[in-house]
Parts: sequence; C-alpha cells; structure tokens
Amino acid sequence: KILLILGFLSTLAVIALIAVAVTQNKPLPKNIKYGIVLDAGSSHTNLYVYEWPAEKENNTGVVQQVEVCKVEGPGISGYSHATEEAGPSLAQCLQQAGEVIPSTQHQETPVYLGATAGMRLLSLENKSAADKVLSSVEKTLRSAPFNFQGARIISGQEEGAYGWITINYLLGNFKQVLYQWQSGWKKFLHSLRSISETSGALDLGGASTQITFVPDKLSPESPENLLHFRLYGKEYLVYTHSFLCYGKDQALQQKLARDLQASTSNSSLLDPCFHQGYQRTINASDLFKTPCTSAKKKQFPFSQLYIQGEGNYQKCRRNIQELFNKTDCPYSSCSFNGIYLPPLHGDFGAFSAFYFVMDFLNLTSEQSPVALDKVASAIESFCARPWHKVKTAYRQIKEKYLSEYCFSGAYILSLLENGYEFTEKNWQSIHFLGKIGSSDAGWTLGYMLNLTNMIPAEEPPAPPLSHGSYVGLMVLCSLVLVSVLLFAWLLFHKPKCLQKGIV
Repeated sequence: KILLILGFLSTLAVIALIAVAVTQNKPLPKNIKYGIVLDAGSSHTNLYVYEWPAEKENNTGVVQQVEVCKVEGPGISGYSHATEEAGPSLAQCLQQAGEVIPSTQHQETPVYLGATAGMRLLSLENKSAADKVLSSVEKTLRSAPFNFQGARIISGQEEGAYGWITINYLLGNFKQVLYQWQSGWKKFLHSLRSISETSGALDLGGASTQITFVPDKLSPESPENLLHFRLYGKEYLVYTHSFLCYGKDQALQQKLARDLQASTSNSSLLDPCFHQGYQRTINASDLFKTPCTSAKKKQFPFSQLYIQGEGNYQKCRRNIQELFNKTDCPYSSCSFNGIYLPPLHGDFGAFSAFYFVMDFLNLTSEQSPVALDKVASAIESFCARPWHKVKTAYRQIKEKYLSEYCFSGAYILSLLENGYEFTEKNWQSIHFLGKIGSSDAGWTLGYMLNLTNMIPAEEPPAPPLSHGSYVGLMVLCSLVLVSVLLFAWLLFHKPKCLQKGIV
C-alpha cells in the first residue's frame, strides 16, 4: 500500500511539474505600447504611428509602423503668413491616430513632432514666424489626447543620424536577428556585402539632403561632421552632413534663379529640364524669396517669367552641375561646396525622394539592379518625351509633380555622381528603399527610438538559458530526483513480497 501511495504521489508531483511548465510557457496576453511621430517636412507633413510589445522595449526589431497619415495642405513652414492655421491642419491625422490606438492608451502614448529643412529655412528667413508656427503646432498637439513630448526644429545632422539609425535598426544591423516580417527580405539582406556591417543612409527631401555612413578609416578631418554612437555595446563613428538648399525643390529654385540671372532681360526662359511643349508662368520675385536664392536677387524689367520646356537631358545635367562647386576643397577629399567627405564605404539605403522619383521611373528593382548607364539612358528617354504624351500616360498624377520628374531624375544622378562621386563601380551599392518590412524608411523611427531610449548603449542583460529551456530542465531534474528517491526507498525498505521471495 505504501508503495502505491508513494507512486501515486510521485505521479502527482510529475503531473504538477509538467502543468507548471505548460502554464509558464503559455503566450502572455499582448501588452502593446504605441508612439506617434510627425515628420514636418518642407512640402508636407506625415504622421506615423508605431507599436511595440511592452515587455521587449530594449530588444531590437520589435518596433513596427502600423499607420501613416499624410496631412492635407503644405508643410507647416507654408503657414508663415497664417501661422494660427498650422496647428489645426494636423487635427484630422491626429484623430486618425486616435482611432488606431486603443482609447485606454491615449494618455500614455508619446507624441513628437520634428520639423526639418522647410522650418530651418523659415527660421533663417523669419524667426518670429517660425516660432509662431511651432507655437500653433504645440497648442494643437497639447490639446490632443496623447502624451505631448515636444515639437521642435531638428538639425540637419540629427536628421541624417536618425535616418541612419532607422534603416540599420530595421535591417537588423545592430543585432543580427531575423524578424518574422523579414522572410521576404532575406534575399535582399544577403545581397548586402556584409550583414555585420552597417548601411549608409541617403536622404533627399524638398529643402535638404543628407548623407550618413560609417567610414572605412578614421580621420581627424572635419570633426563637426563626425558623431559617436554606442549601440548594443558597440561603438560607431558616423560621418554625416546635411546640405540645406539641396533638396529637390530648393535645387530647382536655385537652378531657375541662376538661369534667370544668366539670361538677357527676357521674360521667357527655355528650360531643358522640362518636357518639350510644357509651359509654366511664375512670379520672378518668388524665385528669390528663400535664403537659398535671396543672395542672387536682382531687379528685372518684368514681373512674370514664362518657362517653356525643351526636354534636353544632357543640357539639363550641365545646368544642374553648376549648382555643385567642386573647385575648392580644403580637405583630403570633398563632396561639393568645400564640404569634407571621406571615401564612400559599404552599401547605402536611399530613401524619401530618392526612392519616390526613382520608383516613378521604374529604376528601383532589387532583383535586377539597373546599371548606372542604363539609369541615365532611362531618364534621358523620359525627358525627351513630349509633354502631351507624358500628361496622357500619367493622368492620375498632379501636373506640378509630373512636370518636375525629369528635373528630379537628372538632379538625383547629378547629386549622386557629381556631388558624392558614386561611379559605375559602386552604383549598385545603392539600394532605393521605400519600406523595410512594414515601416517606411526615413528618420522618424530613429527619432522615436532615440527619444524613448529604446536602443540601449549596452546589450540588454539576458539569463544563460531561455525560459522554456529552464522549465524543461527543471521538469527533467524533478523526474530524475523522484526516480532516485523511489529507487532508494525500494533498496532500503524492501516490500514484504520481495522479502518472502528471498526467504
């Protein structure tokens, strides 16, 4: 009877241990946290909603973009003459974010707004107006049901650094972990020269452009362009520079201002960067309103400028190249305008307008990357198409945007080739990225990760065994222990049936 009781109790103990192990390994109910970042760019504002499991804040690859909302109207810098309207313009997207995020979590959800080059220019041009725009934006964000954390103008250096953090975080370059959503990207990841290296970041907006990467060799030159990061226990020395006035919209303004200056007192301008048959009328004074062109301002005997397209890619490229001053370099190597640039190294993710323009031109394929000469040929062919045929083929695109794709394509090639000196040899190290997984490539995710301290400087501490392994070993040890005890009991307390057999 005693043997039966002990066997029964041992069985109960084993069942209990197994039940504990199964219960412990049950998936916990999801505890999701949310964050909101508004990217207040020069031409428009985007609102992004991110989510992550609360219990994994310091693990890499858990943050995902779950919503993006494009704010109607211009960027907030476009409200310089009606500053009180800047904040209310964000209301509809804030409401949309509120519908995505559970109402019980609204108050704990941080919301950030980062304004980029458009507001940097406005601040240079009219600081009072810039302050009033930010005040209006802050008032609206404070009245939203979220946890307002700040609205400010970020520097070009920050914009470049946050973009670099975003793409390397999403590609798993800080900690080499493949995430569930990456299954379709494994081929892309393996195409990178070394997954253990970081990727450079190329960002192009309307008013500025940034280049950021880890140089192959350290150099004491131009220390103001170097940033130190410590992420997951590893040191990174990152080169970054932001060129204000060299976003695609401001670059076009600069080019037109130069062309107008070079022309004789003629109100008609033949422009090789617009399609043949295209016409546009602009106020001559509007070309010189921003700090990017104000130094070139002079009086003209006419108020209206009539632009007629010529559709000549080669001539367009020559005009654009005049924007990049390559003659003066006080360092061992420069990009343009006397700015230090270390030798290009590694792969680069090119996003924002780099991606949007090249994607429109069907030049972003990762499966069969297009060689540099083929890219130039494709853009030249597009520019040569008459305007009436382009308009017919792309009826769904607004005329202003459609008319500028020829210039934007030519400008991107000039910036990458002439500005940064990418060549046929390293052209295919550039990967044009719209999204990585479910998240847009851009600076906003890196901005939120930085402000919420979700990328630790050191590796998060972890136990030597996973929870499942620990529980499994405990069960195994318990079974062994019970077996040993039972064997010992049988050895030293022989049952009567065994004793009789011996007698």
